[in-house]
Amino acid sequence: MLDSPLRLELAQDSDALEIAGMRTAVADDLTARFGKGHWSSASTEAGVRYGMSRGQVFIAKREGQIVATLTLQRMKPWAIDRKYFTAVKSPIYLIAMAVAVGLQRHGLGRLAMAEAERIARASRAQSIRLDAYDTPAGAGDFYTACGYAEMGRAVYRDTPLIYYERLL
Repeated sequence: MLDSPLRLELAQDSDALEIAGMRTAVADDLTARFGKGHWSSASTEAGVRYGMSRGQVFIAKREGQIVATLTLQRMKPWAIDRKYFTAVKSPIYLIAMAVAVGLQRHGLGRLAMAEAERIARASRAQSIRLDAYDTPAGAGDFYTACGYAEMGRAVYRDTPLIYYERLL
């Protein structure tokens, strides 16, 4: 576990290239460990900027480097099916979470999830919704360990998914 607190901050346009590089490194690592899968496409600076236009992209830095990122948005992502979730007036969706390859499994992801919950509560969201790949490379066990409840499983555009939710 990392010994210092983590604080997510809103990413700036100037962070987009570094975020894309980190996401691509994570995808490459998953490909190396699990083979080619849905996660294997490279992230781009333009893609990160598009995410910034649809939601709030957050980053965490250590020693001046981005070590974690996630996006919180009110707009439902393409792969989420609302019918699996608790009916609330104000959900927020957590997408595009990534932790730098060398820092995974050291508690940084849990700290980022706790920060996401703090941010979501401050924005008066009533739940956090997300999905994970239903594959060995998926983060389902991680989300369960962070207190998220599995809400259902679906296949969207040939992508097997598990939906998770945390009520706030």
